[in-house]
Amino acid sequence: MSTLAAQHQPSSSEEDLIALFDVRPTDAPTPPAEREAAIAAPKFGTVFTDHMARISWNSTDGWVDRRIEKYGPLLLDPATAVLHYAQEIFEGMKAYRHADGSVWTFRPEANAARFARSAHRLALPALSVDDFVGSITALVRTDVDWVPSGDEASLYLRPFMYASEAFLGVRPSLEAEYLVIASPVGPYFSGGVKPVSIWVDREYSRAGAGGTGDAKCGGNYASSLLPQVVAQQHGCEQVCFLDSGTRTFLEELGGMNVFVVKADGSVETPELSGSILEGVTRSSIIRLLTDRGHDVVERRIPLTDVLAGIRDGSVTEVFACGTAAVITPIGRLAGSDFDHTIGGGEAGSLTMAIRAELTDIQTGRAADRHGWLRRLA
Repeated sequence: MSTLAAQHQPSSSEEDLIALFDVRPTDAPTPPAEREAAIAAPKFGTVFTDHMARISWNSTDGWVDRRIEKYGPLLLDPATAVLHYAQEIFEGMKAYRHADGSVWTFRPEANAARFARSAHRLALPALSVDDFVGSITALVRTDVDWVPSGDEASLYLRPFMYASEAFLGVRPSLEAEYLVIASPVGPYFSGGVKPVSIWVDREYSRAGAGGTGDAKCGGNYASSLLPQVVAQQHGCEQVCFLDSGTRTFLEELGGMNVFVVKADGSVETPELSGSILEGVTRSSIIRLLTDRGHDVVERRIPLTDVLAGIRDGSVTEVFACGTAAVITPIGRLAGSDFDHTIGGGEAGSLTMAIRAELTDIQTGRAADRHGWLRRLA
């Protein structure tokens, strides 16, 4: 079972976590009418709240100066380490406004644990679960009026850390900055959930064995951009990568994990081999599928097995998952020598049922029987 299945509870009380952060209000808050217009129908990641959370680190003093400050540009020396050596990591989360007006997030301790693992892989300083959860809570409480309401609307949260020391030299930075910014977002599928077409790339790899594939760092996403362009040139919205060693086993999309649903009710997903990101949404889906009685198998999945299953009907659904879209049905798999429609090109029944169940838990419409939600405001 995925290590994300275990909850990593912060050691301090909620109020203690927030008290660590010095709130320094902006001198130019967005007027209410302008704010409401901005969050009415935003494009993903284009509108941001008035503030950001921030903590600084240096090798002598550790983490210092926990604060909430005005959202704005960062001042970087041209020799700042991250610009030259890509030493940075990030997370993606959401805050949801429930029907009673309260605001909640989903499994932040799991994101905090993955953030720490990513930091270790990129030789960045470890941030405690308390600081991670506290920064998110303090920011959301400060900018709570920016949390939208409505079906699948949320406040997208982007915690990130980068090497901030100004130097040219291949070694871990002695200084780092941790920040959280927030962006109100509407439904990922503005016109309703629709299956997407996926290009299976045999030329490029997202990550290799022993690399940074299981860390959430920008380099992994940068390496997916050119294959994404190739996918679009073939009429596909996303790209699916194969393993770098043999280019025969499914790994993941550019930013999402993948699942294969069989006719017998079993579900398969690529095993965590060290080159696949351990998704929080992925592990949550595995738990919900298991709750429903489905046999979930984590294994190396040959592409040939999936294609043969689509042809003979033993594979009935394929879907991808991640924080932004939650669950995305896949209606077509195409490659240099194949082009297969899955389930008549329609979203599968299990895919949509699990998607509805997960989003209902996140938004408070269904009971949180696993204790995944944490109240922020």
